[in-house]
Formats: sequence, C-alpha cells, structure tokens
Amino acid sequence: MGIVKTKDLTYEYVRRDEEGNVEGFTTAVDQVSLDIRKGEFVAILGHNGSGKSTLAKHFNVILNPTEGTVWVDGMNTSEQERVWDIRQRAGMVFQNPDNQIIGQVVEEDVGFGPENMGIPTKEIWERVEESLKAVGMYEYRKHSPNKLSGGQKQRVSIAGVLAMHPKCIVLDEPTAMLDPSGRREVIRAVRGLNDVEGITVILITHYMEEIIHADRVFVMDSGKIAMEGTPREIFSQVERLKELRLDVPQVTLLAYELQKKGVRLPDGILTARELADALAEMR
Repeated sequence: MGIVKTKDLTYEYVRRDEEGNVEGFTTAVDQVSLDIRKGEFVAILGHNGSGKSTLAKHFNVILNPTEGTVWVDGMNTSEQERVWDIRQRAGMVFQNPDNQIIGQVVEEDVGFGPENMGIPTKEIWERVEESLKAVGMYEYRKHSPNKLSGGQKQRVSIAGVLAMHPKCIVLDEPTAMLDPSGRREVIRAVRGLNDVEGITVILITHYMEEIIHADRVFVMDSGKIAMEGTPREIFSQVERLKELRLDVPQVTLLAYELQKKGVRLPDGILTARELADALAEMR
C-alpha cells in the first residue's frame, strides 16, 4: 500500500435553499481509486469544480468520505482516534498563506506546529532551522511575515508543515493567489523537498506548467479521474485536455500546432529547451 490510497472514494455534499432546507445532494468526488507511492511527486489537475480540492481534503481528514475508504500511511481516515497521527503524516498547505501564518515572527510561526506536538524546545529550534533552510527562507527567520511577499509567505507556510516532519505534503492550489514570480518560488521549493528530502508531494493545481516535473498526473473532471499518466503522456493529448477545459503550456501548444503543419516533432514536448533541441535535430 502506498503512502496515500483511496478505494471507491465518493463524497456528496448537501445543497440547501436560502431558508436552509435540503434541496438535494451533489457528488463532488465520484468513485475515485488511486494509490500514491512514498516519495512520488503527484499532480492532480482539473478545472474549477472538477473535485480536485475536495479530493485533497480527504488526505488530511478535513473531510470524510460519504462512501469508500482513504488510507494515509496505512491508517484508515475513518478511525477518529487516528486523526491527529494522520495529520502529522500528511501536512496540508492551502491557497492563502495568510490563513496559515499566525506568528509575529517567521521562526516562531514555523515552530508553532512542533510545539503543539510536544517536541522538546531544543529539537523545535533544530526543526525550524532545517525547515526554513529547505525552502530558502532561513535568512528571513527574524522577519515579520507581514513584510514578506506572497511567494515568501507561502514558503514559510510550507516550512511550518515541514517542521512537523510529515511523510507527505498536500498542496491545495498553493500558487493560486501568487504572481508568476511567486509561483516559481513555491514550485522550486516544493520540487526541492521532493528531490532532496524525499517527501511525497501531492500538488493540486490548474496551472499546467507546474506539473511538468511530476512523476504522475491525475486529471479530474466531474468528480472522476478522467486521465492518468506521466506529464508527457498527458500533454501528448492536447485535444483531450481542451475537451476537459484545460490549457496546455505555450511551448507544448506551439509544438502541437507545428505538428499539425507537418513538422515532425515528438509528442508531449514540455519545455522550450526540448522544442529547440527537437528543431535543431531536423537541420
């Protein structure tokens, strides 16, 4: 069993009218089964309303399935006595870093989680130091979070989760509120945690360029897994992605349009360097 596994996961929420009366039920996640291995970098894509964020909230027991089962590090999320243990194994980072940062100083904020876990003070400061260094924010440890940019705040949020030594980090659209520079900062930090620290990363996003370094990609639509594969396999299906109301990276789209014009290029080009190399080989 992987670090995160779901079997026939279904989640329904209640629809109510303005007076609070039940109108019906909407299925946000529909019979989803997946198995994420330890150390993987997995991306879950989908347009707004596809169910990707609802699915992610099951990995940290923010939500419990209406039907089906979720396991995190072998623990069933339906067992209430295991919730705290599960949340230590699978840390969660949300869209808005301001909702997660509570300390007046960066290093105090990062140490808040380990302190609540009852970690000895000496070890807390060791964890704070290693976590801030891992996301490239150690030099800002004495700063007020209010003085940081959006990308820096989000990296502090990630450090706060990292300080609790999770086996898995779930990032629910962590760059949605950031500018392109901030997005690059955060994704670079996340990749480093996966590559260097070996932490399992589950990235929920609708920015296609953020997933090119993932090991596997799941694409959701109407609460179901519509596509699964490597980034190259996913980006090789441009028309299918358009049907699912998703964009593709500009370089991938350019290569696709060149293919349609008769240029013999490989499918699923992911970067400008790949495209340049492929064109150079044709000379």
